[in-house]
This record gives sequence, structure tokens and C-alpha cells, in this order.
Amino acid sequence: MDYEQAALHGSARRTLCILLAVGLIAGLFSGMFGIGGGTVIVPALVWIGLTQRQAAATSICAIIITSISGVISYAHGGDVDWIAALLLAVGMMVGSQIGSWLLSRLSEVFLRWFYVVFLCFVIVSQICFTPSRDSSIALTPETGIAIILVGVFIGTLAGLLGIGGGAIAVPSLSLIFGASDLIARGTSLLAMFPSSITATVANSKRNLVIVKDGLVIGIVSALSAPLGTMIAGTVSPRVGTNLFTVYLVVIAARCLWTALKITPAARGLVARITHGYHAK
Repeated sequence: MDYEQAALHGSARRTLCILLAVGLIAGLFSGMFGIGGGTVIVPALVWIGLTQRQAAATSICAIIITSISGVISYAHGGDVDWIAALLLAVGMMVGSQIGSWLLSRLSEVFLRWFYVVFLCFVIVSQICFTPSRDSSIALTPETGIAIILVGVFIGTLAGLLGIGGGAIAVPSLSLIFGASDLIARGTSLLAMFPSSITATVANSKRNLVIVKDGLVIGIVSALSAPLGTMIAGTVSPRVGTNLFTVYLVVIAARCLWTALKITPAARGLVARITHGYHAK
């Protein structure tokens, strides 16, 4: 009995250490890149034993706390466009419903490859484009409508692919609307806040949220997010863009591997590669 209790205690301590480490990394990435950190949180939660749905739902819960800390940090430096964030959030909430509707009608193979291609486009655009540190969004009626439409597109992708919108919103705000790198990140964090709340409420009703894990990750990431924000403000726009590009390349490589594994034509090749690796 003592052995079983020691094993359980050791497992719980290991899980807590993983949650603390994930919260630290997710917070840094959130502050540096204006993203929620779900691409870090979800795989880690699946690794410690949660289902994919529980991991995604718990991640969104944690992102609520993280985004608050990030927004405060960016707002302190005047790097949040509040009106643009509101317009973007409205579009994202509408788009998420469209994405959920399309999710049941498009094949998973198509969705995975579509996301890989889109990420490649964003990566190329980041390499070719350096945002200005001093520019801001010039809001006009036409620009406002365009921001809502971009939000719908981002929300649709989020609903289709189960991703956070930051990796798309940040480059969109800089490339299309001329926002500085810092304003794009601060505005992105604020825009994802309302949809994270509504999603968490819905997921809680379905008993998918592991509140304790979400709180641990969220609180730690909220503490580390200001450090990420400070790093983002210290480095030049080009360096910040390069770091974000490296992050996107890692995500794209992971998505590409997943797409290959679920594509019938490539499944055999992946199996042979994996088998050869284990044979070594």
C-alpha cells in the first residue's frame, strides 16, 4: 500500500512539474508573439493523460488568464488597438460558428493540408515583410469592415482546425492593416479573450474542462507573459518577426507530420520511416 501511495505521489508531483513548465513556456510565447499558447498546452495535456477534447477545452480555459496578463502588459505600453480588437473579436465569434458548421462537412485530410499550406504562406510573408515599430492601424469605415471580415476568416479557421487565432491574427494585422508588431500582438490577445470565455462556458457544461490544470497553467503563464512582452519590446521588429517565423515553422512541421500520417497515400511511407527509426 505504501508503494502504491508513493507511486501516486510521484505521479502527481511529475504532473504538477509538467503543468508548471508548460505554463511558463506558454506565457513566454503568449507575451512574445501575441498568441494564446494552445499549441504548447494541448500536446502537453494529452501527454499527461487527457483526451484531445479535454486538452483543448482546458487549454482555452488557461488562455483566458494568460490573455488578460498579456493585454495588460501590452496596454501599459500603449500597444493595444481597442476598437480593432473589438471588431476582430466580433468577426472571430461569427467565424467560429461557420467553422464548426463546416467541420462536419470537410474531410480531416483536407483540413490538415489546408492548414499546412496556409502556414507556409504566412511563413513566407513573415520572411519577406518587416513590420514597423511606429505604425498603427488607420481606422475608417472600410477598414473596420475589412477587420471584421478578417476576423470571420480567422474564426472559421479556428473552428475548422481547432487552433487559436493569434498565429493568424498577428501577421494579418501587420500585413493587411499596417499595425506595428507590438500593436498586432496586443490587439490579437485582446481579440481572443471573448471567444475564449464563451468557449470555456460551453465546454464546462459538457464537463470537458479540467479546471485545476487550467488554473495552474493559466496562473503560471500569466506570471511569465509580462516577461515575454518585455522581450518583444526589447528586440527589433525584424528579430521579433524572425522568432515568430521559427515558431510557425515548428508548428507547420508538426502539422505536416500529422497530415502525412492521416493521408492514405503517405501513411505507408510514414510507417516505414517510423519502423526504421525504432529498428535502430
